[in-house]
Amino acid sequence: MVNHQRLGAISNAHAGREFEADALTYFTEKEGLRLFPSLPVLLGASEVKKLHRFDFGNDDPSVLIECKSHNWTESGNMPSAKVTVWNEAMYYFHLAPDHFRKILFVLEARHDRRPETLAEYYVRINGHLIPKGVAIMEFNPISRAARYVKTLGK
Repeated sequence: MVNHQRLGAISNAHAGREFEADALTYFTEKEGLRLFPSLPVLLGASEVKKLHRFDFGNDDPSVLIECKSHNWTESGNMPSAKVTVWNEAMYYFHLAPDHFRKILFVLEARHDRRPETLAEYYVRINGHLIPKGVAIMEFNPISRAARYVKTLGK
């Protein structure tokens, strides 16, 4: 059996919560946003609607943020099951009302065998799944800096 536990983390869930805390700190301190955790938004592809809770958001200013702290596999392969979750986030952003600013906030994931980060790879390979108006930002937990891999306008 393969252990998919993140190295150095108490648990994968704990690593995710730590990353969400980093995201909240970043957006509060660097972008001056007041965010609420688990912001519910009514979504639906037809007349049937259901509440989806985004990791963070606010109605004023209108912003929705999903956080993903995934990494390359140990051997440098794309974590296909994890990237499927990114695609799911893109669908939720697609269904969300247009007035929201939408951000996928991800861990800056690098691997010695790869010339690009996981987010750069995702945008290159799955750019056709990213709705217009969705930004993808990478966060480096060491430097505490973030950068846009894909901006809202592109």
